[in-house]
Amino acid sequence: MAPKIKDVARQAGVSVTTVSRVLNGERYVKDDLKERVQRAIAELGYTPSHIARSLVLKKTNLIGVIVPDITSSFYSTILSTIEKTASLNDYNLMLCNIIEDNDKELKYLQVFKQMRVDGIIIMHEKLSDEIRELIMSLDIPLLFSSVKPADQPFVSVIIDDYAASYDATRYLIGLGHKRIGFLGGDMSDVTSGQNRYIGYTDALAESGIPVAIDYIRFGDYKTQSGYNLMKEILNCDTRPTAVFAVSDDMAVGAMNCIHDHGLKVPEDLSVIGFDGSQLTEQVRPQLSSMEQPILEMGKVTIEKLLDMISGNEGAPVNDVILKHKLVVRDSCKAYQEHV
Repeated sequence: MAPKIKDVARQAGVSVTTVSRVLNGERYVKDDLKERVQRAIAELGYTPSHIARSLVLKKTNLIGVIVPDITSSFYSTILSTIEKTASLNDYNLMLCNIIEDNDKELKYLQVFKQMRVDGIIIMHEKLSDEIRELIMSLDIPLLFSSVKPADQPFVSVIIDDYAASYDATRYLIGLGHKRIGFLGGDMSDVTSGQNRYIGYTDALAESGIPVAIDYIRFGDYKTQSGYNLMKEILNCDTRPTAVFAVSDDMAVGAMNCIHDHGLKVPEDLSVIGFDGSQLTEQVRPQLSSMEQPILEMGKVTIEKLLDMISGNEGAPVNDVILKHKLVVRDSCKAYQEHV
């Protein structure tokens, strides 16, 4: 049988309380007693029960994370930073990939509650009424990362998606493009759907450029979606000279489609993405992108949640809005009308 804490106490010649204090890192234990306990632990091969410790400390050092689709280059990048920052702070993640399944999300949130996680991160905004009701009832620190759902009192760590989309469109306009296609996301998403679309249309309107419905398509942020939507746009009588995709994955799909139709990026069409994921430097030509500070966003997400968990009075009560920036690579070029 595996050794128990009382076996360690007997071997070290101390009380169970002293062993517990050593395990919990309490300072008020004499050095000689601490050494005896540590020696007994090593000799017996004792491993403390995580569940037992969490019951005593009323802390599990677990953080639950809900992600809509881990195959996305954006989510895989930000999650790597979230995990790294959590680990540096002695926290472990319970990562749940819901693939936009409300029933699965509800089940995972119930598991988080049962496991007494110390905090929860949610990375999407399409919340059913049942899920809204549940998260409002949870007595667990919770924040949203990369999204801002409507009518929720929780803190979000985000960028200004409207401004980022506006700036991406203005960049293409500044290169001389007037026929600018748009590959949008799910318009039921306020953050990455509606805000990015409105940023695009407002930038066109302020430059006196009509919004061409033929050049606008909506998909699901994935590579195949970008390919399919770009194919539809290329079938228009007059094709655009540039395309703005609201995710890097969609932009790469669009570039693949352009290539398969015997055209070149950026010679025939300029393409700009959104997110600044690792994908941008892995494709050829390298993809220009409106970059979210993904690594910083993951780090700040954990830091702010840990502030909330610790009851830090300086923990945020308002959203944390990080800066976006345009990263110019090889997929865009200036456009000159042929005479």
